[in-house]
Amino acid sequence: MALQLQEQDRHDGGGREVATAAGGGEPTQWSRIAALAVGVATLLFVIGTAFAWPAVNAGPRDLPVAVVAPPAVAEQIGGALAQGAGEGAFDLRPVADRAAAEQAIADREVYGAIVLGPGGGELLTATAASPAVAQLLGQFAANVPPQVGGPLPVTDLVPLPADDQRGAGLASAVLPLVIAGIISGAASALAVRGRGRQLSTLAVLAVAGGLVLGAVSQLWLGALGGSYWANAGVLALGIASVGAVVLGLVRLIGYAGIGLTALVMVLLGSPLSGAQSAPEMLPAGWGTLGQLLPPGATGTALRSVAWFDGAASGPAFLVLSCWLTAGLLLLLLPARSRA
Repeated sequence: MALQLQEQDRHDGGGREVATAAGGGEPTQWSRIAALAVGVATLLFVIGTAFAWPAVNAGPRDLPVAVVAPPAVAEQIGGALAQGAGEGAFDLRPVADRAAAEQAIADREVYGAIVLGPGGGELLTATAASPAVAQLLGQFAANVPPQVGGPLPVTDLVPLPADDQRGAGLASAVLPLVIAGIISGAASALAVRGRGRQLSTLAVLAVAGGLVLGAVSQLWLGALGGSYWANAGVLALGIASVGAVVLGLVRLIGYAGIGLTALVMVLLGSPLSGAQSAPEMLPAGWGTLGQLLPPGATGTALRSVAWFDGAASGPAFLVLSCWLTAGLLLLLLPARSRA
């Protein structure tokens, strides 16, 4: 009899386990289902807002543009720009002559220059700095009235490669870079033991990712200019900066560190990177925030290195170095208990 009761207990226990695994047992409370629905809806709202809102509200905000013209004419140009794009859309910066305007564009101080003089007018642009801004300035040049020298012919001082005249290659490299950083950091944290070996693994994966993404964007698609090795180095640094944060957070808070990094880098970093247009084309303040995150900083540094000999890339490299350092500092903290 005792043996029969024990057998029955084992049978009942096994049945309960099977029922639990199959979704049996007590029904889920409606309050929990409601909380789950609210959580998913909130997450979808955040995702939709993060990607759609900057795109819908894109427009020029204090776009730096050089002007070579007498003060009175420059004032008329400023009024015409404000009338066409809105007040505060452009930040007009007077320069001495055409050579100074060219230098300002090469140094990435301005996106373009309006040159007016006795011999006529001209618009200088750099499509490689931002195809969206170059198109916007081109539309303005075509509508400059004749009394102030218009319509203006356009000279593109730094054009994009012939294989990617819309600049889609650089813009589309931001999300793969973020994914590569998250995967590299997660693999280093979860598949490797020992902080030294984790760092070595992250470095190897970041370099490999930079070489691969650089090869796809430049050697295959022809979407980048300049040195392949320099561009691959920028991409590797961007991957490492994201991966180091993942590596450090996993050590500190466990698997949640992967999700937290993904939320910040994908939901904020990617749409606010300005890689598809320019930071000044995003809603006020959000473009600045995007440049403080690795995706935006990597896009800016890559654009500068690929077409402008690294001009004005210092702040972007500083941001990437800070994120990389932050990840390394997190790695030095005591590991989270996984008992």
